[in-house]
Amino acid sequence: MDEATYRKSFIVEPPPPQRFEFLGIRGAALYFSDFDAAVEFYTSVLGPPGCVEGEGTRGWKIGKSGLTLLRGGTGAPSNTEVPFVMQSPAEAERLQAAFIAAGATGPAPSDQLMYEPVRFCPVVDPFGTEILIYAPLPRP
Repeated sequence: MDEATYRKSFIVEPPPPQRFEFLGIRGAALYFSDFDAAVEFYTSVLGPPGCVEGEGTRGWKIGKSGLTLLRGGTGAPSNTEVPFVMQSPAEAERLQAAFIAAGATGPAPSDQLMYEPVRFCPVVDPFGTEILIYAPLPRP
């Protein structure tokens, strides 16, 4: 489906008014019962955490947002998807490859329409958490 057909089929025009004056979503917090293994996995991909609070909180700056891992819960986050928006399709593919090299699984990158044309590079971490990695595609 081309972008014009996609927009006509799925995007509400004019857009409904927002009820609040948002700046954005600040980040994601994920609870893991196997916290140490989750921290080890995410550290192997993202590097050392920039926030270390006690024995149960580790966080990484992700652009202007953040990813926080917390000790607790049962198992791993489920029924959720954590988006990572990258600067370029090449960076999206590079991050996907790093997650897969560390033990995540994921399909080959593909081009999709997701409000706009994007390179779609999803992965599932070893704990079952879905991570959506994507980047806008260059426009003609």
